[in-house]
Amino acid sequence: MNERPASLSAEHATFAIDRTYRHPAARVFRAFAEAAIKRQWFIEGEGWTVYEYRADFRRGGGEFSSFSFGDGPKMWNEAVYHDIVDGRRLVFSYAMGIGDKPFSASLVTITMTERNGATQLVYHEQVTHLDGFDNAAQREEGCRELLEKLAGHLDQMVD
Repeated sequence: MNERPASLSAEHATFAIDRTYRHPAARVFRAFAEAAIKRQWFIEGEGWTVYEYRADFRRGGGEFSSFSFGDGPKMWNEAVYHDIVDGRRLVFSYAMGIGDKPFSASLVTITMTERNGATQLVYHEQVTHLDGFDNAAQREEGCRELLEKLAGHLDQMVD
């Protein structure tokens, strides 16, 4: 049985990030759908150690990754895809944790709308932060940083 703090908490938050990429929706969607591409912008980077990454991009499939930053603890992220509409929408849930203890669980909807060769992406997350480990401001900032990393990778992708 997982050992938990004496005082349990569950804080809820919702946020949305709206940004435009100068690339067609097919390219933006591909950066989520292809495991080798997503791994680069999602969990790799200077200072990060990736221990494991697997992806099964289909409804009912999911992703699992374990990683650490610097000398920090080994963390994990586990996702399940609930809806995938090619080039237009992703709906998935994910949990994050350290060791065998989750510290958050989320439901995410990503929509993509193409206009004049550019893509408006709206990322909407409903998150439950468990036992005070994480908070809404940190999570939103982390998501903004990831979506910024995505922008750089989109510029480098070859169709």
